[in-house]
Amino acid sequence: MKNLFDLTGKVALMTGASKGMGKSMAHALAAHGAQVVISSRKQDQLDAAAQEINDAVGATRVHAVAANAGRPEDQQALVDKTHALLGPVDILVGNAGVNIFYGPISEIPDGAYEKTMQVNVQANLWLARLVAPDMIARGGGSMMFTSSIGAFHPSETLGVYGMSKLALIGLVRNLAQEYGPRGIRANAICPGLVRTDFAKALWDNPEAEARANSQIPLRRLGEPDDFGGAAVFLGSDASSYVTGQALTICGGSNMWA
Repeated sequence: MKNLFDLTGKVALMTGASKGMGKSMAHALAAHGAQVVISSRKQDQLDAAAQEINDAVGATRVHAVAANAGRPEDQQALVDKTHALLGPVDILVGNAGVNIFYGPISEIPDGAYEKTMQVNVQANLWLARLVAPDMIARGGGSMMFTSSIGAFHPSETLGVYGMSKLALIGLVRNLAQEYGPRGIRANAICPGLVRTDFAKALWDNPEAEARANSQIPLRRLGEPDDFGGAAVFLGSDASSYVTGQALTICGGSNMWA
């Protein structure tokens, strides 16, 4: 039987991939044989992440291309550069996201609302449209996008962020429906509270640590490395019949959501 998790010969394009969960997912994809383009806004952070991963896997499999996920012209340039470096895209990982407002939705400025929705939802639609022709021409492919357990419940402080992540799951379902007949799969990854810089305000205090140790069934916060396996699973033949799903990775905190 073939290795279901072998990604040799596959090309992956990732946004939000210079650190945290994104870097861990890129590392896992590269370790399983994929050629990976990682992207975020800062070239120096990307270069450091690519060097770290390439040194760890013992081969040059990760390439760094800076781009702003919220700008369609940057996304077009990112896909063009990926084609020039590696060829058509087989695996898309939309991990870039923003949370620029902390407070009740009744007080969010229009600009903050619009930017949150654009980066967390619309930008992923732009990316999907750009790489879908590659996947259609090759007979299939896998798209995955980072949502959140915030999609599953209201919040008095992160309401619009959660709304955007629920809309992202809606986008995933529609991509799965529309592209499924062409062999393309689309899924969401829904992290719980993960020890990353992005979520630092939520976990870097004694109260959050105590809640994790008493309320999360696995009795710990998530770590970036907890997400590498999910990326490999969704990007590989191991998940060949999985599409339109929201894979929740939360240590059990949202098992009934």
